[in-house]
Amino acid sequence: MFPAMTSPACRLAPFTPGLISLVVALNLFWPATPVAAQAQEARLRVFLLDAAKLQTIREKIQRGDPDLVPAAERLKEDARKALKAGPFSVVDKGVSPPSGDKHDYMSQAPYFWPNPATSNGLPYIRKDGERNPEINKISDHRRQNDMIEAVETLALAYYFLGDEAYAARAAGLLRTWYLEPTTRMNPNLQFGQSVPGVNTGRGIGLIETAGLPRVIDAIGLLLGSKSWTAADQRGLEKWYADFLDWMQTSRHGKDEAAAKNNHGTYYDVQVVSFALFLGKKERAVEVLNAARQNRIAAQIEPDGRQPLELARTKSWGYSVMNLRGLMNLALLGESAGMDLWHFETPDGRSLRKALDYLVPFALEKAKWPHQQIGGWSPDGLYPLLRIAAVKMPGRNDAGRLEKIPAVDPATRSRLVGM
Repeated sequence: MFPAMTSPACRLAPFTPGLISLVVALNLFWPATPVAAQAQEARLRVFLLDAAKLQTIREKIQRGDPDLVPAAERLKEDARKALKAGPFSVVDKGVSPPSGDKHDYMSQAPYFWPNPATSNGLPYIRKDGERNPEINKISDHRRQNDMIEAVETLALAYYFLGDEAYAARAAGLLRTWYLEPTTRMNPNLQFGQSVPGVNTGRGIGLIETAGLPRVIDAIGLLLGSKSWTAADQRGLEKWYADFLDWMQTSRHGKDEAAAKNNHGTYYDVQVVSFALFLGKKERAVEVLNAARQNRIAAQIEPDGRQPLELARTKSWGYSVMNLRGLMNLALLGESAGMDLWHFETPDGRSLRKALDYLVPFALEKAKWPHQQIGGWSPDGLYPLLRIAAVKMPGRNDAGRLEKIPAVDPATRSRLVGM
């Protein structure tokens, strides 16, 4: 996918043994068992990733396709590191949330700082785009991101390379975070992104679980493994059913659903992903249908600007981030039989228009006319250009793709078809 995206962006890693040894190893891992492979493929339930592309790429890896060897090698090295990662748990944060239950996720709002006008610094005041290092004292967000990264890496390595050890470790990390009574996270974000002196948590905290759809796809990749049991699957489905219910019924969840900017976008991404995972297709379709007006039409101007993201101090970063989230919704829409890629309002608001607005600044050296503190880079737009060329091809795509750096042969996107 990609999107991945802690800000929903996918971080990639390293590798390098030789071609012959890898091909031999892959042949050992994967003897030709087309019937078994087909049976596993029938159980492959991924929603951001493309199951058919994954199957094709896996078959190419089995044949030792030299174009995919660098990426397979890097994935293998990443997986070896992930075997040693964790376990990760919310109970290890060292502080207690207001509930007194360390199983409750907890974090502090990153853009709020001590108030210089008061003796105790309370209430904290907002400095948009400026991250307060105090947030690092609470480890839940960091541990969650590390869990997502490790589980995704191990699940992909299991699927492509066939080593049960990867699936076993991924299963163990998932059980620790979600299922084990002594370490599990309670399925709520009641205390996410609190503001000292103001509140103990906010709906905005739900942006911190924007990476969980990657876990949903990782679970789908593990379904053929003996290490991932029916009880594990039921346990994760129960956790996500409870979390989805909390998202849709709690005050924090309702606040985030009503958000007009990227927070509303990534709320929808999570709801649709979790609903598809739970077999609640009607709910997914309902949210996707509403997203046409509530997200695409409401957030994108006819000329492609995203005003609510442009109002931020990191306007380029947030414009790209929100477009990535909208594209994730379109990817999920494919699993629900809906086409958001080509949706366009009568006055021209669309995903394509939002992308076209950003292109001149990334590729044609036009000066970005809005505020962007902390540096500016076009790199985040490149994966979206590649995805757009496949999902909603336009007449300028070929020329645009020629202007962006070639994809690193070892990059993970080579394996997931994006």
